[in-house]
Amino acid sequence: MNTQMKFIVTGIIAFAAGGLLVFYLAGHPPSPGGDEGDQSPVAGPVQLKHGTNGETILTLDAETQERIGLTAENPASLQWQPEMKGYGSVIDPATLSAAVADLESARSAAEASGKEYNRLKTLAAQNNVSVRALEAAEAAATHDRVAAESAREKFALDWGQSLADGDTRGKILSATGNSQAALVRIDLPPGEALSSPPASARIVALTDETKPVEGVFCSATAGVNPQTQSQTFIFLVKDQPLTPGSAVTGFLKISGEPVAGVVVPASAVLRYEGKGWIYVQTGTNEFTRTEILLDRPVADGWFVSGSLAATNRVVVGGAPTVLSAELSGGSFNTGERD
Repeated sequence: MNTQMKFIVTGIIAFAAGGLLVFYLAGHPPSPGGDEGDQSPVAGPVQLKHGTNGETILTLDAETQERIGLTAENPASLQWQPEMKGYGSVIDPATLSAAVADLESARSAAEASGKEYNRLKTLAAQNNVSVRALEAAEAAATHDRVAAESAREKFALDWGQSLADGDTRGKILSATGNSQAALVRIDLPPGEALSSPPASARIVALTDETKPVEGVFCSATAGVNPQTQSQTFIFLVKDQPLTPGSAVTGFLKISGEPVAGVVVPASAVLRYEGKGWIYVQTGTNEFTRTEILLDRPVADGWFVSGSLAATNRVVVGGAPTVLSAELSGGSFNTGERD
């Protein structure tokens, strides 16, 4: 190939290469001030960044906060009285009634056979009854007395000495029978024990953890239940609708120094991945998701100590939407996922 032909071919190749470059730049304009990979993300209504401890911080502009109804408030301070946690259920009044019926039946039988034996002893002193009849009456009286004592011991073991008392038992039966009160049995965890009965307990139904009711100590079973290996306490709850047989958690008041903390409203709490979370406002437009323990329920919320203070701002309105924004990577900008 001569020199003129080489020059022509080289020009054609250069022209084609230039055209391709222009075509590429038309669809991929260069980033101002650097490569595309170095370009910062475009700011939007919701932005995500990571804090020094690896936590995710959401930035929501004022317009977005207003659109989703986001509100925050300071949690109320509270002094928490130490408690011991136990589990149990609401006692069916029919169960107590049946136990009382067995006890009263045994007592009545012992009382009747005892009177009959005493009557025959009087007649025997007058030679008006046979020795055989007297011995039979004595055996019956002894049998019934032992059966009554056994029934009372069993009742006290199952229901406690307080309910074994006739006057107390009668009042409790009247209240529970008229649906004016309920009895709740609480078992402490195996290995846990209290040297003295608690004066009261907060009773929380598993169906509504934010509505605890107050239970007054009623009775304590003797020793440890051989089946559950637990110490058992019975509490009386007045004027509260508790379904017989329903499972409950009991928080028994114990002695000790109060713990300082705050009450987190139920509206602020999110359940995610089996844990409890809240959003704490860490700046004018910044919010950080924080884990809290849901082991101390109070009225309409949970008690939290250590990780929160009354000076913190907690999101109480719009928290589920903020979580959706975080989980969607900040693309939840208009109240609906893009």
